[in-house]
Amino acid sequence: MIRIAAVGDVHVDKDVVGRYRPALEELPDRADALLVAGDLTRHGTPEEARCFAKEFGGLAVPVVAVLGNHDHQSDQQQQVTEVLTDAGITVLEGAATVLEIRGHRLGIAGTKGFGGGFAGACASNFGEREMKDFVGTAERYATVLENALQSVECDALVALTHYAPVPETLVGEPLEIYAFLGCYQLGRAIDSAPTALALHGHAHHGSERGRTPGGVPVRNVAHPVIKQAYNVYQLLSEEVDATLVGAEEPGF
Repeated sequence: MIRIAAVGDVHVDKDVVGRYRPALEELPDRADALLVAGDLTRHGTPEEARCFAKEFGGLAVPVVAVLGNHDHQSDQQQQVTEVLTDAGITVLEGAATVLEIRGHRLGIAGTKGFGGGFAGACASNFGEREMKDFVGTAERYATVLENALQSVECDALVALTHYAPVPETLVGEPLEIYAFLGCYQLGRAIDSAPTALALHGHAHHGSERGRTPGGVPVRNVAHPVIKQAYNVYQLLSEEVDATLVGAEEPGF
């Protein structure tokens, strides 16, 4: 069994430092790794990245993250990534990593992802150059995720994104903004490999549970959705369990 703690959209700045840490210190007793599904910061500055590193770094379990749209706001995503990497946090963008956990190999492939919408209500690669660029961006992120997923040899494979791969986990958000919260191409990429679990954030008013067309369980772990410091899921069991253990944090 592999236990995965996950959260997204923590939006750390100097005012948030200290709020998650007490719950995070309990992770070794509850989970084998922590995955963070983007929007690590509020405005994507190196200073905020250092706040996130102080809060989420130096834990007794590996921490793997992807960036979110907020982490791109200041156009300093490379500097943000460098700060996090220097703190021992693995940041994935179109890449994969493998963690050795009690004799099992946990593969994690990650990308931020992008919007575009879902079947029946999606943007198409047609018309103005601006629309082609928008859809092309979604397709590029999906392609790098697909390649990363297919590159991993492991016992259990997880897809980690910020944007949603399915519409089911967006239920609760206005339908008008679904196209800005995720895209079907990410779900198709997840289904291209033997993915056991897909995690994302971004949809603060969405729902926790969904499945890809191919049947892969999808979990929206945005902090406003799970309403605690992290949820824990287990792999290499008969199915992905419901939350095994959560961790409430003070101050929210």
